[in-house]
Amino acid sequence: MGSDGGGRPRLERSRRAGRNAREEILDAAAELFTNNGYASTSTRRIADAVGIRQASLYHHFATKDDILDALLAGTIDEPLQLAAELLAESSPAPARLHTLVVGDVSHLCAGTWNLGVLYLLPELRVDRFAEFRSRREELRDRYRRLADAAIAECGGPPAAGDLPFRLVESVINIRSDDHWCPPDQAWTVAEGALRTLGYQGDFEVLRDRSAERLGLCRGRQSTR
Repeated sequence: MGSDGGGRPRLERSRRAGRNAREEILDAAAELFTNNGYASTSTRRIADAVGIRQASLYHHFATKDDILDALLAGTIDEPLQLAAELLAESSPAPARLHTLVVGDVSHLCAGTWNLGVLYLLPELRVDRFAEFRSRREELRDRYRRLADAAIAECGGPPAAGDLPFRLVESVINIRSDDHWCPPDQAWTVAEGALRTLGYQGDFEVLRDRSAERLGLCRGRQSTR
């Protein structure tokens, strides 16, 4: 038997991804929640998938809701921070919005499990997840502020400010339908988002900037 990092022996050696028991629990829960549903997944089943006792799982998470909350936070914390940083900068809005879209889509596509589908859970409507709903709405607002600034600079349609956020979240459905994201997905969505706002500038410049800022390899060549 191994150790789960909490002082209790494992039932068996874990085969889950993760550097410690907490990450292994999150990985198992992510698979079970996205494939089998949240309501039908018990903490015992999560513990069994990790290879630990149910009591050991409670050492890391007091309830199943706490596990879901941690998974949801993992989908939104990084793009929310990136959006705040970009809003504080003074460079052209289209370039900043491009970087946010590329970073956010890359984040949604990078995980092993399509955690964005959890946004549709009816359980998220209860007060327990009010903070997550508030943070997601804050991310949407930051997108809208950058988009509105880009529209003003590009002379685009004033009513299009919410489209970039919606286009980014469409990646969740793409993953659900195709079970993966194409390698150039982030760049394609970013280019499409800016076109809806009236941007007609050089996408190559934006791609270079976003790749450097995010530490990513450039995607496909621009279609312009």
